[in-house]
Amino acid sequence: MTEPKRPMKEANRISTVLNQVLGRDRFPLKVEEVAMEYSRQRFADSPVAKVDGQDLEGFDGMLTANPSRSKWLILYNSAVRSEGRKRFTIAHEFGHYMLHTDQQDRFECRDDDIETGDNNGREIETAADLFASTLLMPLDDFRRQVAGQQAGFDLLGHCADRYGVSLTAAALRWTEIAERRAVLVASRDDYMLWAKSNHAAFKSGAYFPTRKRTIEIPPTSVTHSSNCSGTYQTETVKANVWFVREPDTTPVTVMTMVSAQYDYTLTLLLMPDAEWRLPNHDDEEPLEDAYDWFVRKGQ
Repeated sequence: MTEPKRPMKEANRISTVLNQVLGRDRFPLKVEEVAMEYSRQRFADSPVAKVDGQDLEGFDGMLTANPSRSKWLILYNSAVRSEGRKRFTIAHEFGHYMLHTDQQDRFECRDDDIETGDNNGREIETAADLFASTLLMPLDDFRRQVAGQQAGFDLLGHCADRYGVSLTAAALRWTEIAERRAVLVASRDDYMLWAKSNHAAFKSGAYFPTRKRTIEIPPTSVTHSSNCSGTYQTETVKANVWFVREPDTTPVTVMTMVSAQYDYTLTLLLMPDAEWRLPNHDDEEPLEDAYDWFVRKGQ
């Protein structure tokens, strides 16, 4: 049985070539050109021949082959307002091309498959997202941008601009490498759409099982619409306002940004380190979330 390709390894292989040719200060990545040129060089008999924007009703992105599988086409939804989201979608579909074309010859990706903290149990979508994130925002460069900088949406905005991605994509990337426990929440109408905890937060029980139940934003938080007075707010409160099992003495810094572009609110929750403990099994997400799955696969 053929071993599955590793998303980070494949993306880093491309980044190494780009660093040699273009240098390290080469951002934002021209992802359309890279997808076509790299595939032509490496897979001359079956390259990505075209990247095109179309009105894709019901889909944000698509990868499809011609009948002979001699050419591949990447489509993205031209109606999406965010240019960063479009770029991430192209990179996501390129990820399917690099990782999954031995499994099928057509991929139709909805908005909840791309650039989200919720892997929805679909491993190939999680893998394509990881490929896209690694290709557009290589960890070595990303770490240099955030090292020693104060966490916040100003810093994440700088990263989004540098890499030509959305604020959501930059925030998810930052959450992965945060030194403190960090949780990123996307919400609309005071209910969570999805939430992503980094490894330290997840293992300590600080996470939200959004795939299993509907979770309301805490009514007293600045994230809640009844308390929201602008596009960006921050506060420090007791962590058990958000995570009921946290000790009464543990603080959480809450940073909230209203995104008119996506019609949802992003909230970054930062907490100090904790003694690791496994989550309560009554309402937990699968222990093997996206992070654990890729660590187990050696990626």
